[in-house]
Amino acid sequence: MAKLFDMSKKVLVVVASTRPGRLGPAVASWFVRATTGTAIDLGVEVDVADLAEVGLPFLDEPEHPATGIYQHEHTRAWSRRVAAADALVFVTSEYNFAMPATLKNAFDYLSAEWAWKPCLFIGYGNTSAGTRGVQMARGVATSLRMLSIGGDIFLRIADDLSDGEVTETERLAARAKDALTELTRVADVLRPLYRADLEIVPAVSGDAPELLVLQRCCWVDEAIANETLDLPALVESEDEVRAALRTWTTWCVRSGGRLVGSVRAKRDGDTWNIGRLMVAPDQRHSGLGRRLLSFAESQAPAGVTEATLFTGARSERNQALYQKAGYSLFTEDAPAGAVGLRKPL
Repeated sequence: MAKLFDMSKKVLVVVASTRPGRLGPAVASWFVRATTGTAIDLGVEVDVADLAEVGLPFLDEPEHPATGIYQHEHTRAWSRRVAAADALVFVTSEYNFAMPATLKNAFDYLSAEWAWKPCLFIGYGNTSAGTRGVQMARGVATSLRMLSIGGDIFLRIADDLSDGEVTETERLAARAKDALTELTRVADVLRPLYRADLEIVPAVSGDAPELLVLQRCCWVDEAIANETLDLPALVESEDEVRAALRTWTTWCVRSGGRLVGSVRAKRDGDTWNIGRLMVAPDQRHSGLGRRLLSFAESQAPAGVTEATLFTGARSERNQALYQKAGYSLFTEDAPAGAVGLRKPL
C-alpha cells in the first residue's frame, strides 16, 4: 500500500506588495530566518511566493474561480502552488487604509485552493503598523473559507526596521516561532478538511462490484454533458469490469471501508494510457482527482515518454482538470465524441 498524499507540511509565505522600494521581501526573509529551526523541528517546508515574481496580471480568467476552469498557465501555476500549501502567511503593507490591490487580485484568482487552510498575517507600516490593511485582508481570507488563527505580527517601520531590514530581536524572533508553531498545529487539525489522508491500493477481482457502481455514478454527468448514454462506463457488466482488471493496472482509494476513487493505466509502447479516473460525487472538489492522476503518472514504467487519456468532447470540467495538470488536447485517433490529452513524462 502507498500513501496517496504527502504527510509533510508546507507553509506558503505570500509577499503582497509589488511596488518599487517595498519592504515586503525583507520582512518575509526575516520571518523565514527567525523560524528556520522551528520549521525543521516541526517538519515544515517554507515556500516564499513573491507576487512581484509570480506576476499575475489583473484577473483575466473568463470562468468563475469556483469552477476550477483556468485558461492561462499563470493561473494554473498559482493554483498548483497554493493547493500544495497546508497553511498561509501573508506579508502585507497598508496602502490608504487597505491591503495592496495585488493581494486582493491574488486572492480572487482562486477559490477551492484556499479553503479550510489556516492563515497568519504579518503587517507592516507606519502609524498603524499595517493593522488596517491586515483587517481588510482577513475579511477576504475568511470569505474564501480560510481560518485566521490570530496572533498576527505587526511591525512599525520606525521601531522594527532599519535601513530596509527588520531589526532582529529575541522578542520578535520568539513571536515568529510561536506563530509558526500555532499555525502548524491548526493545520494538523484542519488537514482532514482540505487534504484527505487516504491510502491507495491495487484493485482486486472482489472490487469489481463496487467499481461498477462507482463508474456508473461518476459517468452520469458525462452522459448529460455529452448528450449520450452510449458510454462504456455506463453499459459495462460486472464481468467486463472484472475482466478489465486483468489487462489494466487499477488502483482504488477507500474511506471508512467505502470505495471513493479509482484510476487505471496500462502501457502501449512508449505511452502510458490512463483511464477511468473517478471520484465519488460526494468527494469531489477535495483534490482527490488531481492526486489520483498524479499517482497514476508516477507509476509509469521506465521507457515511457508520455501519458495519454481520453474524455468527452463536451466534458469541459474534465478537460480543465487535465489541462491544469499539464496535458494538451489532441483530436487525432480519438474515439467518436471524445478528445485526447497527452503530457510528456
